[in-house]
Amino acid sequence: MLNRTPKGTLLVAGTTSDAGKSVVTAGICRWLARQGVRVAPFKAQNMSLNSFVTADGAEIGRAQVAQAQAAGLEPTADMNPILLKPGGERRSQVVVLGKPLADVDAMEYLAYKDRLRAVAIESYRRLRAEFDVVVCEGAGSPAEINLRRGDIANMGLARAADIPVVVVGDIDRGGVFASLYGTLALLEAEDQALIAGYLINKFRGARELLEPGLDTLRELTGRRVYGVLPWLDGLWMDLEDSLALDNRRTAEPPDAGSHTGSHTGASLHVAVVRYPRISNFTDIDALAAEPGVVVRFVSSAAEAAEIREADLVVLPGSRATVSDLDWLRRTGLASAVAERRGPVLGICGGYQMLARSIMDEVESGEGLVEGLGLLPATVEFGPEKILSRPVGEAYGHRVAAYEIHHGVVSFDGEAEPFLDGCRVGTVWGTTWHGALENDAFRRAFLAEIASAAGKDDFSPAPGVSFAALRERQLDALGDMIERYVDTDALLSLIENGAPEGLPALPPGGGS
Repeated sequence: MLNRTPKGTLLVAGTTSDAGKSVVTAGICRWLARQGVRVAPFKAQNMSLNSFVTADGAEIGRAQVAQAQAAGLEPTADMNPILLKPGGERRSQVVVLGKPLADVDAMEYLAYKDRLRAVAIESYRRLRAEFDVVVCEGAGSPAEINLRRGDIANMGLARAADIPVVVVGDIDRGGVFASLYGTLALLEAEDQALIAGYLINKFRGARELLEPGLDTLRELTGRRVYGVLPWLDGLWMDLEDSLALDNRRTAEPPDAGSHTGSHTGASLHVAVVRYPRISNFTDIDALAAEPGVVVRFVSSAAEAAEIREADLVVLPGSRATVSDLDWLRRTGLASAVAERRGPVLGICGGYQMLARSIMDEVESGEGLVEGLGLLPATVEFGPEKILSRPVGEAYGHRVAAYEIHHGVVSFDGEAEPFLDGCRVGTVWGTTWHGALENDAFRRAFLAEIASAAGKDDFSPAPGVSFAALRERQLDALGDMIERYVDTDALLSLIENGAPEGLPALPPGGGS
């Protein structure tokens, strides 16, 4: 435990998307919380298709939910006041304080920037008033100089609230020293004054070989490296966007086999369709956490055989149901799904695709569209977004979940109820996200899947706790910060702000 309670704030920026800002922020939150500090995460503006519903019905990014859990908090809309959800035709839905505001393109979004900046700053100030420390996460890179004038999440926030900044660089991509130096040098002098130093992430190898580069970086920029963080195998925690799936073609959460008990018999193979606007693919993490369950994402016609041969096919959520359904048909994967005789599970947008027809004048504007027809259901998109945290029962077990959708599904008497949705034979559909995180329900569902797939010799492990697995991930991040970061220096930065007299580098900082 610390001998004092720090008061202050920090912004974790990155040289690129997926440099590790989210996990570093979560790790700092977990480390501080374990020291008895009341800490909260904050991301002013987030672009993500992975979202969650707070207890009071607000939609925010999943990464901030994980960071709140790292801090031991119930997530709130103030932790992610602006959420952008990309859809079709280069447009995004703008979600403000958990509620949809408008669907806009990039140029239209500029008209909202002044209003949204004020919203973000007010949320930040509320958190600062309530908590000892606020750890902010940037978005993309602060060196996106074409966007600097309207920036809300990076140096625009740091300048508005006088927040010290550390920049995370991903050494696994290569060129980390150039990217750290270049990020700083492209910023104007006033922005550079708040960049206190760096964290190098995803390092594998001998630290001694890295030291000459660290020394040179310090000499060239006048800024310290606060830590070199190691590559963590199997890190899967609430990925922000589908780009991160490129590094995770097979979903394998760490320690999946280290729970109490183990599965018996054959393995279950699950194929998850990865359409262009896949959303809330974190639903799959709980399946991948099960020993003996092998999960793969499928995204091309060349992989259609995996759809046909898998024991279970999952159609996950989609931000653009009609567009992704069209993609499914153009790739030939729709035929592979329709021709299956084995189990299929549709979640939210995937459930909508399984219906006979979809009436959409809201999201795509396409009107009446034919669905896959695997369930006796119809879908109609409404202007109001449904955001809730439902609780129900299936297979005799309690199921707590969350739902985020415009499409309303109706089914007829041919189908059996399943959660809020329906099933016919070996095809299931539900709008509920997060249902598979309920351990007893998941085990019962997998047992039925195994039976339907003809794998009666598969039995789910009895002791898998998905919540405990997530906690272990967060603890591992807290351990990483404690072990590999100069935490005394980091605390000083949080409390005292960026050091005075940091040099400004050209060209952005002048000659």
